[in-house]
Amino acid sequence: MATKAPYAGLTPDAVLDAIESLGLRCDGRLLALNSYENRVYQIGIEDALPVVAKFYRPNRWSDAAILEEHDLVAELAAAEVPAVPALKFGASTLHKHGSFRFAVFPRQGGRSPELDQPGVREWLGRFIGRIHAIGGRSPFRDRPVLDIESFGDASRDYLLEHDFIPDDLLAAWESVTDQALDAVHDSFQRAGDVALLRLHGDCHLGNVLWTDDGPHFVDFDDARMGPAMQDLWMLISGERAQMAQQLGELLDGYEQFMDFDRRQLHLLEALRTLRLIHYCAWIARRWQDPAFPAAFTWFNTQRYWQDRILELREQLALMDEPPLVV
Repeated sequence: MATKAPYAGLTPDAVLDAIESLGLRCDGRLLALNSYENRVYQIGIEDALPVVAKFYRPNRWSDAAILEEHDLVAELAAAEVPAVPALKFGASTLHKHGSFRFAVFPRQGGRSPELDQPGVREWLGRFIGRIHAIGGRSPFRDRPVLDIESFGDASRDYLLEHDFIPDDLLAAWESVTDQALDAVHDSFQRAGDVALLRLHGDCHLGNVLWTDDGPHFVDFDDARMGPAMQDLWMLISGERAQMAQQLGELLDGYEQFMDFDRRQLHLLEALRTLRLIHYCAWIARRWQDPAFPAAFTWFNTQRYWQDRILELREQLALMDEPPLVV
């Protein structure tokens, strides 16, 4: 199980002391931003713009893995891809204060993209293509690969081993999960040996901020090696014809900078299925953190697991269909 109350010692005074340890002078303004995995704060600085500080969840990533994230984002920013790199103080972007590791970023405002507006998905596709063109230059060495074993098998096993599934739903949930993972394996086999590259990893609308100048990408905390489709599928939704059109718009922009292997179309619903299973286990692994029961009040109820069983049955049907034609 995850450490109970991992942020209990991260008081407002501790946050401000950590920032001032870098030579910055805080003006006392402290605003907690929406984040569950880490703790993120906007902090006022005397005679300067506010900064954003991310305090990393203890024991999740090694120092080397965090620095790989920072290095990728710095590489993107240097190539004028709109990502927000960590600021360097002294010789590093990763700092320690007490038992916590943290990084400081410039504050970047913005709003959620309006995907129904003309040209927005193509614009996003262009920048994801640029991210992947740079991400494909070299591999991560300390960050994991998005694979069936870690996202699917390990997630299923954790939920079973820690008795999260209600007894009366256990047989149904275990059966549909095993069938879903078999179908995921089949989808990956149909796709074949697709290239893996450094990804954003969690490219949903909450991690894209839009301004009049277009999008910029934030929170590369889940960056890992994986197939390009992982950074595309979360930006499409709806019926099959709608998704084909939306993905086509993304690829119109994407392929201006990066080729897209059409075999990865076999992975779209398989990756969605892995995320659905992994998401359940992610919450379960954090359940002893007091922030999680307060934020996810619907988790681990009878209705929650009934809905997950239905969801996976729907995914079985979707993975049995031919891939989208784009």
